[in-house]
Amino acid sequence: MKKRLLALATLLLTLIAVAGCARTKAADSWARIEKDKTVVIGLDDTFVPMGFRNKDGSLSGYDIDLAKAVFKLYGIKPDFQTIEWSMKETELKNQTIDLIWNGYSVTPERQKQVAFSADYLINHQILVTKTSEGVKKMADMAGKTLGVQTGSSGAAALDGSPKLLKQYIKNQEPVLYDTFTDAFLDLNAGRIQGIFMDEVYARYYIAHQQDPTAYQVLSGTFDSEDFAVGMRKSDTPLQAKINAGFKTLEANGTLAKLNKKWFGKATVN
Repeated sequence: MKKRLLALATLLLTLIAVAGCARTKAADSWARIEKDKTVVIGLDDTFVPMGFRNKDGSLSGYDIDLAKAVFKLYGIKPDFQTIEWSMKETELKNQTIDLIWNGYSVTPERQKQVAFSADYLINHQILVTKTSEGVKKMADMAGKTLGVQTGSSGAAALDGSPKLLKQYIKNQEPVLYDTFTDAFLDLNAGRIQGIFMDEVYARYYIAHQQDPTAYQVLSGTFDSEDFAVGMRKSDTPLQAKINAGFKTLEANGTLAKLNKKWFGKATVN
């Protein structure tokens, strides 16, 4: 009986400790973030060069550096949490994360669900194929298999302008992937013939391959996109802090340095 009571007491203390450490939900997250000196950022940790894992498991990337620089201005440490990208808005709504900051494109559909910071980078959706496929225009994808990431802005653009590319691909439907890493594995193995994806990822990936000429890139006429930080619509103070941080980093030259570090030029359009 004593052992049972001891086990029950231990379990009760554990539950109390967990409850005490649980994140407090609030309409305005800034007060909690400022008090805890920590902000939780959700990301896909395979999205080079925005946020990705090094061989030793550490995080690197443009967005990692930018988020750290912004919150350093306020004495706050970002806590980067890997999430399933297709569930990002749900994670935000449930307050398991405070921000979506990982090459997150502003789209009309997303604006219905989240608030965005000011934009900080321009991106495009492009088609990547192997040069050996001989794809010179979008129509050359006729009957070929295309890959896209689930929940990505590329998937939304593909559906939003079906006559530009979707109408040509096999069965008029793409193969969905959790990550671009998985899509590239299939592209390199010949299981798919193209990937419709973010230009920042594609350019970085191709540039770091042993033979960059093995890949062909087509831009098409899809609209450009703005990268911004996603947050709950009630978090207007947090939104204001991030926007102010962007202005400070632009003024003191930090933004230009990060652009140069990750993209080779001070401004990225």
